[in-house]
Amino acid sequence: MLIIDSKDCENIDKALKKYKKKFEKARVLLQLRTRQSFTKPSVKRRNEMLKAVYKQQLASGKFDV
Repeated sequence: MLIIDSKDCENIDKALKKYKKKFEKARVLLQLRTRQSFTKPSVKRRNEMLKAVYKQQLASGKFDV
């Protein structure tokens, strides 16, 4: 649960902005999405490897971005 300490004189927009920032840092939405469906460990590893290969090719200049 996220708790935002706000002063009485603080604007509600500032408090909302603080809440959104804390929400992003806590990665609540990311956890929710990952828990919605199960992915096999082998599929996770394969995706990580493909991502690493892509990043390496991007860094070496094979792809024009």
